[in-house]
Amino acid sequence: MSAGGRHFADDDAKRPRTSAREVTAFTRHLTSLLNAGLPLVPSLELIARTTSRGAMARVARSVARRIAGGERFASSLAAYPTQFDRLYRELAAIGEASGTLALVLARIAEHRERAAAQRGKLRAALAYPCAVLLLAVAIGTALLAFVVPTFQQVFESFGAALPGPTRAVIALSALLVHWGPPAFAAFGALWLIVPRAVRRFARLRAWLDRALLSVPLAGALVRAVAAARWARALGTLLTAGIPLADALRALSHVTGNTVFDEANAQIERRLRRGERLAHAMHAVGCFPAALVEPIAVAEESSALDTMLLDCAALAEREVEETLALATACAEPLVVLVLALAVGGLVIALYLPIIELGNVV
Repeated sequence: MSAGGRHFADDDAKRPRTSAREVTAFTRHLTSLLNAGLPLVPSLELIARTTSRGAMARVARSVARRIAGGERFASSLAAYPTQFDRLYRELAAIGEASGTLALVLARIAEHRERAAAQRGKLRAALAYPCAVLLLAVAIGTALLAFVVPTFQQVFESFGAALPGPTRAVIALSALLVHWGPPAFAAFGALWLIVPRAVRRFARLRAWLDRALLSVPLAGALVRAVAAARWARALGTLLTAGIPLADALRALSHVTGNTVFDEANAQIERRLRRGERLAHAMHAVGCFPAALVEPIAVAEESSALDTMLLDCAALAEREVEETLALATACAEPLVVLVLALAVGGLVIALYLPIIELGNVV
């Protein structure tokens, strides 16, 4: 094996692990260097020297060596499928062939930045309700595990019948003290095992994705996000000049949802049999009508790429508005639930004392 081949094998064997943010930063940096007039290989070598993260520097250095050895840019990216998915490579190949690589890379960076911003907004919308709920669970668990047993000893000294709510709280405390440790251990094990099982077993992931789409309210939001990602990616590929059927093949995992990925494969098969895109989308049954109907009109007017990007932008705005509304409604609701849970627990504990005071 040649020295260059050994270098390539070594780089592939290391399997560098990088984040989506690092890949986006690499794309944006490479775009800037190409726009400044620097050739591709020197641009990659400069990125390798100046990148602070070692993993992405190794990727840039390896890609530069592959191109210097005679490979095309898009085919050299295929050595790192974790960092550069099929959509990325397809667009890079189009840009390389047409001499517009910097422009195409800029579009890829914008696409990735927009997707990252949407994921960030979704996490931010879920962060506060989840944090408050976890706080409520922690406070309730602490009260049941440490405070209620102390009150129980006091209540037993009364020698009187306890109110129903107090008996229920004591029973719940005993259940938590007895079964709490094994239950928390089991939950921790599931927290570690389930994500790995979902990544490993395709059927389990498909079942979870299908179940998520059927959840009220959340399912509609997930459907809108997946449809928007699909529409924007397809519109970007069509704008770059890729034929529709080939573009669909490049969207095999762009939505992050296996239901939509399978629907995309079905649409591709239907198109190759001669069906129209809108008819195929309607047949698979997972795309919202707000996306299918405009696409049917766009197919007649030969403006499919523009319509897809417009529909994606509209869907993304609707998702952002829905998230903002849900967050605004969830904050007081979660606080109310927390107040009711803790307040109900405290009242149940003080009921016997209040009744005893009334008797005295």
